[in-house]
Amino acid sequence: MLNRVERILVAANRWMLILLLLAMSCIVFANVVLRYTTGDSIVWAEEVARHLMVWVTFLGAGMVLRFGGHVAIDNLHGALGTQGARVVRAIVAAGIAVFCLVMTYFSILYVWATRFQTTAATDIPMAWIYAAMPAGFMLMFVHLLFVVRSYILEGRFAESPEMDAQAAASL
Repeated sequence: MLNRVERILVAANRWMLILLLLAMSCIVFANVVLRYTTGDSIVWAEEVARHLMVWVTFLGAGMVLRFGGHVAIDNLHGALGTQGARVVRAIVAAGIAVFCLVMTYFSILYVWATRFQTTAATDIPMAWIYAAMPAGFMLMFVHLLFVVRSYILEGRFAESPEMDAQAAASL
């Protein structure tokens, strides 16, 4: 049951990122084409693309965490024995979990504080844009919960046939 929930979460997260990136790419492409062919641009394109990028960043952070793609210095893990490395990884995982939960709480407060502000071009409430923060941090916490056991015990993250975090990080 839990594996099914995890697969659904990963698939939904992945498709949401794909759709947001597609929308952002189409908006930017259309704006560039219009600017160079007609001399005019879409008034709201830059603003909407920027807000979509904010959402992609926060929603994608959990997926990156899940596959071990965030920047990490793991020399200490390698220098310690098996038990010491597990303790260090448990401390790191606890720190990430606390950070995600604290940031979720404070970003909810921030969203609430900005609920009456609106964007310049589209008049969208800023709370909708800033809602990416609590959504992203909570999603990152959930992704952490799914990989924390294997990370602490074996030092490994989730694996995906589409993504090799180690290879991507070494570019």
